[in-house]
Amino acid sequence: MLRLRVVTALTLLGLLIAALWLGRATFVVAAAVLFAGAAFEWLRLAGLRQASCVALAIVVVLALVALEFAGRTPTGSVLILVCSGATAVWLTLLAVLARAGQHGVRLGRNLSTVLGLTLLPAAWFALMYLHQLGTLMLFSTLAIVWIADIAAYFAGRRFGKRKLAPRISPGKTWAGVGGAVVGVLVASGVVHLVWPQAPVLSNALFDESLLLAVVLLALLVATSIVGDLFESLLKRQAGRKDSSQLLPGHGGVLDRIDALLPVLPMAVLIQRWIQ
Repeated sequence: MLRLRVVTALTLLGLLIAALWLGRATFVVAAAVLFAGAAFEWLRLAGLRQASCVALAIVVVLALVALEFAGRTPTGSVLILVCSGATAVWLTLLAVLARAGQHGVRLGRNLSTVLGLTLLPAAWFALMYLHQLGTLMLFSTLAIVWIADIAAYFAGRRFGKRKLAPRISPGKTWAGVGGAVVGVLVASGVVHLVWPQAPVLSNALFDESLLLAVVLLALLVATSIVGDLFESLLKRQAGRKDSSQLLPGHGGVLDRIDALLPVLPMAVLIQRWIQ
């Protein structure tokens, strides 16, 4: 399974690099395909009928693409408002997940649907903005989540004993959380030492102060875990192991990008704050 996961991950990485290299339009189309798949899976986990999921996913993503190509994607203060709202919702969900991890919580279909139709577009707008700042800025933000995921996996397997949220995701441990934070901090520190002029998010934080970099990078890692756990809650409610079987070894699209959804808006807020 690990080999299959690695092959699929490398394939997706290659497709992402190709989309970035081919330019903005290609990147937007590739992102639209991913978000359409994620929206469909989210709505299915929420309990909507398949036809409704398909229709809503297509309408929402086409609207997002139309805004982008019309040059009407939110920027400036509107983008800040959108990202602030999304971040506030994710932080509220952290409290919900903390309770669910110990006592169990069930989200209704309507609430789950509304969350999907608001948090996914917020992540889209943040993604488009970070791409405008440059490929390295976008890639460095995505890499925070990828490194955290890999480090958490190996740290959890080696040292994991105490469960993080046993009622939601029995496989996640506090050791995995610690490994994720350490992995991101070490990788970011190495990048700053080797290539301090690189236009990446972690370098911008280190240029402000070491303490600020440590705190905000750890916060981004924690936020990525919230996204992962929230999707696990949706899957547990729906009685599913994965959001779909589209990606071999990974499950569905939502399984692959769940941790990115809260990180992208927060990364925009951090970038605008230190700009």
